[in-house]
Formats: sequence, structure tokens, C-alpha cells
Amino acid sequence: MKKRVVSILLIAAMTASLAAGCGKPSGSEAGNSGSEAGSGGEEGKVINIYSWNDEFRERVEAVYPEVKETSKDGTVTTLNDGTEIHWIINPNQDGVYQQKLDEALMKQADAAADDKVDIFLSETDYVNKYTDADADAAMPLKDLGIDPEADLSEQYDFTKVTASDTDGVQRGSTWQCCPGLLVYRRDIAKDVFGTDDPEEIGKKVKDWDTMEATAEELKAKGYYTFASYADTFRLYGNSIDESWVSPGETTIKVDQKIMDWVDISKEWLEAGYLDKNVKGQWNDDWNKSMGSASKVFAFLFPAWGIDFTLKPNWDGEAGAWAVTNPPQEYNWGGSYVHACTGTDNAEHVKDIILAVTADKDNLLKISKDYSDFTNTTSGMKEAAEDDDTFASEFLGGQNAFKYFAPVAESIEIAPLSAYDQGCVELIQNSFSDYLQGKVDYDKAKKNFETAIIERYPDITEIQWPE
Repeated sequence: MKKRVVSILLIAAMTASLAAGCGKPSGSEAGNSGSEAGSGGEEGKVINIYSWNDEFRERVEAVYPEVKETSKDGTVTTLNDGTEIHWIINPNQDGVYQQKLDEALMKQADAAADDKVDIFLSETDYVNKYTDADADAAMPLKDLGIDPEADLSEQYDFTKVTASDTDGVQRGSTWQCCPGLLVYRRDIAKDVFGTDDPEEIGKKVKDWDTMEATAEELKAKGYYTFASYADTFRLYGNSIDESWVSPGETTIKVDQKIMDWVDISKEWLEAGYLDKNVKGQWNDDWNKSMGSASKVFAFLFPAWGIDFTLKPNWDGEAGAWAVTNPPQEYNWGGSYVHACTGTDNAEHVKDIILAVTADKDNLLKISKDYSDFTNTTSGMKEAAEDDDTFASEFLGGQNAFKYFAPVAESIEIAPLSAYDQGCVELIQNSFSDYLQGKVDYDKAKKNFETAIIERYPDITEIQWPE
């Protein structure tokens, strides 16, 4: 089992690292380094933090009291004691971030002190890969002196479970909780339904059957319900019954919920509820569908989606959008913060994790400044009830936390595996061609099988629902 997990963790980096004669992926060696780091020795002068964007850096700058200044290019943050945080940023797309991180982890045991990875981040799609006990990449928080039961008692349970290994040992923490809502255009709502009131619109999108009837109303007025078939994927993918790959196995099992998404997406495209010109997400056409000239009524986003994606793409006046309940409760994303086994900066790492993910006042500040739905249950209850402090100008003065909070309380995270990012990306890519009419159904299945084995050579079989 351990050999297989290590191969998953380092599959992208193995050839290059071994050819260079770099460090070994031995869990015992890395574990010894971690013990030494946490033993109260002298801290290093450089804290290396691996991530895929500036989001974590901005939160650290906002709430960690030891921050003195950050370089203009954003690559180095200097602390009051002279320690430097070096930010190593690589894009998440196509597994690039994981490849670069894995290469660094391969070298961790033998790296010079100031070259060691101290903190790294992971997303829900692949957090399981790094919290696996056999991979020995993320330190147990208790080894840092953080007691999850006491110090993180107010975190939403599903975020704690997500950041834990199969034995229930928590190996990461997050400032985020990412419940998703339906975000809609007020002007389109008024034109079609005669109101933009979130409670009334919520009734129009309360479940999938009601949503389909509403989609027909929107179509009759010349509007699309969503921009793309990809917009609904997370709701289906977040409700799968079993993980893509079960622990200890090398078989990918495609859940029936995934195939339901394919079938319903095809129906909605043919019915005209989706814009056929918008192929997937994270492309120019999708971005433009969030603009004022678009005929798209709604998007399905967590808080970060509104702030990082919708807001920058909107070219109209503030107040044009509002939020309401989604047709199905879901969670999308989440950035988990891990102390890397072998860090030589255990005390700094502990302080940063506690400041950014455990301090309620700090988390409320992050919610106020960045609109993040943060990870304390009592804090988010306060935010949901404080319309003055947490009103959003972008949402026309609406307090989105009032809608996020009940969704967060009901989330049951889908079973995770180390292969989730690749499966989620490649299943959408393969069936996108089918939905666009480029290939038939069986060819899309074969294309997925080929692509997933190229991404994960240790996979031996793909099982489809009957």
C-alpha cells in the first residue's frame, strides 16, 4: 500500500528526480526530518510556501501580525524577525502545480534547510493525495502543537474530515468553507419573473424539476439558464456515492451521478437552456457570458467564485447580481494549508496556520475584506445575522452569508480519492466533445479511459455504471 501511495504522490516527478539523483520518497526518512523540525530547534531563515495563486498570501498579509512587508512582485514577504516567506506559485491547470510540488517533495529529505518546503496548499480535488498517512507529505497538526479538538473546534466538520487521513488524523486546516449558491442577474429575473427578490427566485430554482420548468420560462424570453453544461457538474460530482478510486485499489469507478450529468446536459443543450457557444469553463466565451451583454441568467458559485470569477468579468454597475439557494446543496473547492513533513520552520508554520485558519476574529476580517465564507460556525452565524457589516455592494447590498450558512451546515462531502482532480478534469473534457457533437457516446468513454491512464499509469481498470 505504501509503495502505491508514494507512486501516486510522485508519479509526475519520479523520472526527473531520480535521474538527478535527488532525495528519496522514503516515508521514514521524511518522518525523521519532521520530528527534528518539531523538536524546538532553531528556526530557518526562509519559509517556502507552495501554492497556485496569491489568495493565501493575501490572507496571510491581512491577518498575520508578524508580516512586515511584501516585495512589489509578490514573491517575498518579510516578517518582523527578518524571516522571509518565499512564495512558489505554479498554475493549477493540467496538474502543473502538483507536478512542481511533487518534484520538491521528492527532494525534501536531502534539501538544504532554506530550500525545504515548509507549507503547501492543496485543493479538495486532490487533498486526499497529500493527507494520506503513507505518503507522509503533510504533518499531523498535533506534531506542530495544534490540537484540532481544542484549537479548531469551531471548524465545520466536513472541512476537518476532508483534511484528515483515513485514520482520522487531521493533517491540514483551511480558512475556507465553500458552500455553493445560485447567483443570478436581477434584471433578467425582473424581465422574466417580475421580481428579483431572492426568496421568490429561490422558489423558482428549489430543485431540479422546478429548475427545468424555470429554464423553459427563461428560454421563452430569449435567455439561457446557465452558460455551459460544465456549470452544473459540481452539483452532480459532489453527490457521488463512492470515491473515484477506493483506498488500496487501482480501479476507477465512474459513479452513476456523473453519467446523469452527461445525459441531462445533453437534454438541456438540445432544449436550448444552455448556450451552445460556451464550451466548458475557464475560457474566454465563458468569461464573456458573465458580462452585461450576455443572455445568461445564472451561475452556480461558492463565495470565491463570486469574488474571483464573476466580479472581475462583470462590466456593468454594481448591484446587478444577487444570490439565492441552489437547486441542490453542494460544496465547490477549498484551499487546505499543510505543514510539510521535514520543515525547519515548525514554529512559524504553526503560528501562520493558527492565525489564518483558527482565529475567529481574523476569519471574520477575511470574510469582511474578501467575502470568503470562512471556517468558524459561530463566526458565520454572526455574519449571516449582521446585514450592516456583511452587506455586499456587488450584490446590491445583499448579505450573501445569510444564504451560504444553511448550505454549509448541510454539506456532506463526497468520498475523496487521490485521483479526483484528474478524473474531474478528464471526464468533463472527454464528454465535452460528445456534448458538442464531435464524437459519439462510446468514443467519449474510450477517450476518457485513454486520457486517465495517461495521467495515472498505475490505474488498471475503468468501470462504468451499468
